[in-house]
Amino acid sequence: MKLSIITAVFNSKPYIDACIRSVLNQSYHNVEHIIIDGGSTDGTLEVIKKVLSRQNSQRVKEPKVCSSLSAPCAKLTVVSEPDNGIYDALNKGIRLATGDVVGFLHADDLYAHERVIETVISEMTKHNVKSCYGDLLYVDKDTTDKVIRHWKSSPYRDSLFERGWMPPHPTFFVKKEVYEKYGCFNTDFKIAADYELMLRFLEKYRISTLYIPEVLIKMRIGGTSNRSVGNLIKKSSEDYRAMKMHNVGGLTTLLRKNLSKLPQFFKRQ
Repeated sequence: MKLSIITAVFNSKPYIDACIRSVLNQSYHNVEHIIIDGGSTDGTLEVIKKVLSRQNSQRVKEPKVCSSLSAPCAKLTVVSEPDNGIYDALNKGIRLATGDVVGFLHADDLYAHERVIETVISEMTKHNVKSCYGDLLYVDKDTTDKVIRHWKSSPYRDSLFERGWMPPHPTFFVKKEVYEKYGCFNTDFKIAADYELMLRFLEKYRISTLYIPEVLIKMRIGGTSNRSVGNLIKKSSEDYRAMKMHNVGGLTTLLRKNLSKLPQFFKRQ
């Protein structure tokens, strides 16, 4: 089974090196890494080329910097062009993906260990599910061994979303056929399109899923949705709109969703 990893990046020169290496170091080799760059001007693309030029592995070839989505690249594809935000970029990656399963790794994030993809593919195959997810660590931007928050998830069951639950989206792996059948990210949502998509897939269409009870992703703190009070308010507004769109809860659900984050600060490992 082939897995497509999609990374959306814009001016992430300090972190893109570690992101790519995290993919290269995975034990599972049937992987393509699709990097969608929004037209970085800080040297991000130059770092990508330098990282790959230092690799001795035959799995990776020097990328072509494509000006359109039609240019094929072996193992790694780099598309660099203006986009309409992160979800537009991720949708481009989904359309490019040739893997059976699609996962996302943000430019400043890392896999928790070298067997993450191997574990994901093994568990999805073993349990014959359309999707899976796991746990996530929020870590310090510069010291990724320093844990700020531990997002420990749980097995999915009916009514969990209504009680404010959601899986960590960066750990959410989904078969490509699901995107082809039920659609990609709704770009009308600027901050909460990942939440809307998981509501749509898991609540509306009831795709099969599996919880892998281990940390899969290390996410550096400072994401878009938490960057300012204004963004937090906007995210809550979009979360509520997604809930109403899919008839999952209301204001009580929104409150429980926000309060559910508090225990994450006390579950460190």
